[in-house]
Amino acid sequence: MSSVTIVRAGERFHTRIDWLDSWHSFSFGQHYDPKNTHHGLLLVHNDDVITPGAGFGTHAHRDMEIVTWVLEGGIEHRDSEGNQGVIRPGLAQRMSAGRGIRHSEMNASQHERAHFLQMWVPPDVESITPEYEEVDVSDRLQGDVLVPLASGREPEAAISIHQKDATLWVGRLDAGARVTVPDAPFVHVFVATGSADLDGDALAAGDAARLADAGPKTLAAGADGAEVTVWETYAEMR
Repeated sequence: MSSVTIVRAGERFHTRIDWLDSWHSFSFGQHYDPKNTHHGLLLVHNDDVITPGAGFGTHAHRDMEIVTWVLEGGIEHRDSEGNQGVIRPGLAQRMSAGRGIRHSEMNASQHERAHFLQMWVPPDVESITPEYEEVDVSDRLQGDVLVPLASGREPEAAISIHQKDATLWVGRLDAGARVTVPDAPFVHVFVATGSADLDGDALAAGDAARLADAGPKTLAAGADGAEVTVWETYAEMR
């Protein structure tokens, strides 16, 4: 049965501590709702703001495809495989945790906040050697289009993930720009900044639409434009 479910920004789980303001689209950490653990293959979609000079200290991951998309500021990444760098807006980053990796994510600035999205999907192959990839896609984001940012199925995607049934699209849309949302069994549309209209459903910053076999939809950016992420998946978490 097809469905469209709108999840408002304030309905998400919320973690607020002295250095972190984090909104979780799905169950995460101490927040758990058995009816809200994923959508399709999208397991984690966190919307994080980190204060200057702070961040996530070294911690471990295993068998997860992790994509980071920075909206404001910069995130300094270091991991146990020797990868290091600062991720800024327009730079796509993917970490395949594989058989195990440790990393840290810190605000690269001592004076300005950092705002970013971190999204997880499970891999379709386990216990691989950990991998890291980053690509500047700033030029591709011009022109009011959805860009395949990370995918295991789209050959034109900027970065690859080990999940053949998932694609992350991103768009920086000017006011009034219209794009077609993919038609897939599971689609998660998220407005990171600005506002948009999804075939009559108004979406503000932080709002999401969860589509299930809903067919193609038209997303139109609002008066201030919009930056959006769209996950298209063809299977569901078990």
